[in-house]
Amino acid sequence: MRDDGTLVGLVRLRDAEPETGCAELDIYLGEADRWGRGYATDALRTMCRYGFDSMRLHKISLTVVTENHAAHHIYRKVGFVEEGRLRQGFRRDGHWYDQYAMGMLKGELR
Repeated sequence: MRDDGTLVGLVRLRDAEPETGCAELDIYLGEADRWGRGYATDALRTMCRYGFDSMRLHKISLTVVTENHAAHHIYRKVGFVEEGRLRQGFRRDGHWYDQYAMGMLKGELR
């Protein structure tokens, strides 16, 4: 949320399992006029730090459409590593897209 109370997007850790120490990260950044201001990078770092420090997670995973170059760049910048490629794992507007499976282990956050 911005200082003026406007919702910028959302970020969450889902399916966190204490037994495995793993969770999936979801992030959605709203309107294009909010992009490029560092909100996503800040939200990612904050949520990952919370997951590793407060939730005692060992690994945080996510998937990203291969064509989403901006998101892929940000994920790599904060420490996520490509672990594989999911072929045609996402459908939007009648088209199928490949996704990168990415993960970050405790201690890899930048």
